[in-house]
Amino acid sequence: MGEPVLELEDVTVRFRLRRGDLTAVNGVSFSIARGETFGLVGESGSGKSVTARAIMRLIPDPPGEVQRGRILFEGANVLDKSDAEMRSLRGRQIAMVFQEPMSALNPVFTVCDQISDALRTNLKMGKQEARARVIELLSLVGIPSPQRRVDSYVHEFSGGMRQRVMLAMALSCSPSFLIADEPTTALDVTIQATILELITSMIDKLGMSLLFITHNLGVVAHSCDKIGVMYASHLVELGDKREIFANPQHPYTVGLLNSIPRLDTQAKYLTPITGSVCNMMSPPQGCKFHPRCAHAMDVCRRDVPPLKEIAPGHLAACHLHDRG
Repeated sequence: MGEPVLELEDVTVRFRLRRGDLTAVNGVSFSIARGETFGLVGESGSGKSVTARAIMRLIPDPPGEVQRGRILFEGANVLDKSDAEMRSLRGRQIAMVFQEPMSALNPVFTVCDQISDALRTNLKMGKQEARARVIELLSLVGIPSPQRRVDSYVHEFSGGMRQRVMLAMALSCSPSFLIADEPTTALDVTIQATILELITSMIDKLGMSLLFITHNLGVVAHSCDKIGVMYASHLVELGDKREIFANPQHPYTVGLLNSIPRLDTQAKYLTPITGSVCNMMSPPQGCKFHPRCAHAMDVCRRDVPPLKEIAPGHLAACHLHDRG
């Protein structure tokens, strides 16, 4: 891959709530090269979406803040940019497909109004030129009869079609970097496969980089070059997709892989990860996964393991690798 287009360095995001402080992202570092697809995987509440919103500078302040670290896009720290510079960056260079299209799309405006607004604001297009571009985008993402559907409202679309509208909106200004935050949540399995195939084909066709956020390792199996695994605000494993699947180095990653349904096994039941995700308002000391880990040692209960290289390009944060 080429030079990094996005680099996160020791990013920590904290929310100051009435019940106390909550660290949603803790010391996360990774990079995504130009043209690369990166999957960020973990259970709900692990900090994946907060990481994406930090990149987009969409953390509400208050109560949230990026407490430390740097987020470099094209070599410049987005945390140092003004609000006007960020508005120019969003959509034109970095775009995001949000998890819930019904929450992200406005029900009182037509699809044409919502997509063309970005075109007219960012690219200074005229009304008719923007409308023609919206029809082109709807066709690109596979919405049938785009000339007719362009004037429809969000409630007139199915869940899969709404997600296509979200993708068309994200692609409207031809960004170089796309963030897809759980784009297949609450969709039927067949629709999920269609949306995934659509996103990967758009990435290849337009030459973009992709940050794909999901709770399902199986979803990123065929669509991502690299994978980062998050648990309870920490990045616990990072590496090439083939290496992660063939040789996982963190017990949590092993648990995620064991929970994927497979046809090439005689097992009648899936193997769940024992216990439940820790309470982030009062997380355990040391490794956050140790209460659920069958290999937990005294050092796991005491110290947070650093993310270190186990093999070339393959990093894991686990005290098991301190031995020997």
